[in-house]
Amino acid sequence: MKRLTINFERLKNDIEVLSSIGRDRENFGINRMAFTDADMEARRWLQSQIREAGLSTMMDGAANVFATLKTQCQDTPSILLGSHTDTVPCAGHLDGSLGVLCALEALRRIKEENIKTKYPVEVVSFSDEEGRFGGLFGSQAMCGEITPEAIHNATDLDGVRRADEMKRHGLDPMAALQARRSPDSIHAYLELHIEQGPVLDAKALSVGVVSEITGLFTWRVRLKGNADHAGTTPMTMRCDAFHGLAEFTGEIHRILEEHGGEHSVTTIGKVSLSPGTTNTVSGEVEFSLDVRDTNQGILDELSDAYRRTLSAIARRRQLMFEFDINSEVPPVNCDKTIIELLAQSAEEGNAPYMVMPSGAAHDAQIMAHITNVGMIFVPSKGGKSHSPSEWTHWEDIETGANVFFNTVLKLAEANT
Repeated sequence: MKRLTINFERLKNDIEVLSSIGRDRENFGINRMAFTDADMEARRWLQSQIREAGLSTMMDGAANVFATLKTQCQDTPSILLGSHTDTVPCAGHLDGSLGVLCALEALRRIKEENIKTKYPVEVVSFSDEEGRFGGLFGSQAMCGEITPEAIHNATDLDGVRRADEMKRHGLDPMAALQARRSPDSIHAYLELHIEQGPVLDAKALSVGVVSEITGLFTWRVRLKGNADHAGTTPMTMRCDAFHGLAEFTGEIHRILEEHGGEHSVTTIGKVSLSPGTTNTVSGEVEFSLDVRDTNQGILDELSDAYRRTLSAIARRRQLMFEFDINSEVPPVNCDKTIIELLAQSAEEGNAPYMVMPSGAAHDAQIMAHITNVGMIFVPSKGGKSHSPSEWTHWEDIETGANVFFNTVLKLAEANT
């Protein structure tokens, strides 16, 4: 098969233009959280680029944006390429967006070269991958894994309802139930993404071929005590919710050592104290708990261990313990054939690579519920992501995009 390359200058321009949408000029971060004005502006811009390339575009009921070649046979299952363009607050410019733009560039090049493929190729930009309302909404909708109750009840950390935000943009939230795709309509799913960790950069490698994708569970935890006067309440008579949290944080490393594995990680990323004044004992603390591993059995053990520990701490300190499950995503293995094709494309392009697990959740692991999936990483400088300092060298982006493109051609069984 003839080796083809993407139009790198066009891809580079797309990256720079998209990164200007939602840019916070003061902090130099990007704010395109799901279903904000900036997020919807990015979707409109993406659709304009799709149309400009002579491709057809549509948005499904979950606000997933698609690009397809008009001439392709729709009766044949597709090779689906994609990622997401929504961001966390004050984000970098590559997380998710790079995968969408590399996918679009691959489809452009197939059209420009008039390449005939056995399997049609589609591009998708999924909605709310980053988790403003729980995460992975678009891919879960495509896989038929959402319910009317979940659509109605989903809120962000500030209590804003997803349904209200969708309605604000003229979208029908319940239409997301119609975004489901039959497994028979998708032959395989492939996603390019930045690593979001330091491994490839530390090893001076341009490409990571993903072997497995971490599973996770996230909780919203509440410890409730009594909000008493800071000066008049003796230490021995306090039901201090913050002290419960402090004790729990000290237990995390022990629990990971006893119940975790090589890839286990736990993070408390957000804490809210109530009433939150300097002269009042904390009556309630609410915090997030994010736990990840590539093995479902280990995740189950960690879940049990964290629940038991929090319950014991609450009893000792006369607190009430409550928690809500925000999300549960099982780990998945990438398809062995796709792993081999990615490695082959890297070797053919003289791209230094390694096979590695993904420590971050991605739409690919949801898509694995209905089709074979693969992922390719490009390095993150210093391992930085979810921040304005997120960066990947242009030459690594070009290398990764070309490995991705040539793997797409192999998957689609292209005639080149």
